[in-house]
Amino acid sequence: MSLTLSVDGPRWRAHLESVASAHPGIVPVAKGNGYGFTNARLARKAQWLADRGHDVNALAVGMYDELPDVAQRWHGDLLVLTPWRPWVPLEPALAHRLVHTVSRVADLRDLLHADPTARIVLERMTSMRRHGMAARELWEAGELLRKHPGARVEGLALHLPLGQGAHLGEVTRLMNDYVAAELPADHRPAVWVSHLTDAELATLRSQYGDFRFRPRIGTGLWLGERAALRVTATVLDVHAVERGDAFGYRGRTAPKSGHVLVVAGGTAHGIGLEAPTGEQTIKARAATLARGGLDAVGFVRSPYSIDGKQRLFAEPPHMQASMLFLPHGSRVPEVGEDVDVRVRYTATAFDRVVVSA
Repeated sequence: MSLTLSVDGPRWRAHLESVASAHPGIVPVAKGNGYGFTNARLARKAQWLADRGHDVNALAVGMYDELPDVAQRWHGDLLVLTPWRPWVPLEPALAHRLVHTVSRVADLRDLLHADPTARIVLERMTSMRRHGMAARELWEAGELLRKHPGARVEGLALHLPLGQGAHLGEVTRLMNDYVAAELPADHRPAVWVSHLTDAELATLRSQYGDFRFRPRIGTGLWLGERAALRVTATVLDVHAVERGDAFGYRGRTAPKSGHVLVVAGGTAHGIGLEAPTGEQTIKARAATLARGGLDAVGFVRSPYSIDGKQRLFAEPPHMQASMLFLPHGSRVPEVGEDVDVRVRYTATAFDRVVVSA
């Protein structure tokens, strides 16, 4: 009686191994809701990849608050993607494993004061313009780090935008800035990157043989084999209604005869909560306006499918359940039956995740 993510274990694991094999130095990302799987499960699976001999020795989390979920399940290095700030407490027990992202010279100075032996990745500002240092600030960071020989510079972090075409020109320019800063390094420095194609990575590895390129991969790793994933919701109740019958919290009335279904999954799971998609086409904007109009009169297409057809919400989803309207003539599922649900994995909290052996 739940919203369930079912995973074809053999198919999913084969995909994970193929991605790890194709990306030497891969840094799996476990952040947020763990792409629907939870961060704890992803940490265990990253350790599984390492134990099977894949070149996986660092796991990335989004925030420092996510470290407790993964630190005991993953035994290698831990990279925090959100840049360190002075109010973040340091964990002495994790100091030897923790790699801090630093995006401001002032923060670098404070971090070195708090932990002169800190492991550091310097983030360079990219065209994404979220976090990062300018070229001049990299020079300042280099001067500061040369005065702290105990610190370990792990390399450069680049967070590149999605859907912006080729990145080679931008990465080449940013790499040249990093090299010119003459940052101290007692080992082969790494470039921790996201959103580069395999072809771009191959080109960069050939151009910069003195660097290791570490692709940070989340969606493509955990969700890249969609055919191995299925989301279902249990039918909790079924009620026949006639035109004009009232139902639900808001006392809406049935537009015609049919059935109201109560199914697992609501706002607490992320059902019915839609984040902006970023679509910029006229067609996409028109679809958004159309959905808004449907919402105003109470007819909104839900993510639930019955017999291959998406069904309408009878009213806005509740916290842990949703009500659907099935017009007369449709097959009516039995209580306890599971129906398919289409969700955004990174915004959904499942009651159960079942991975087959």
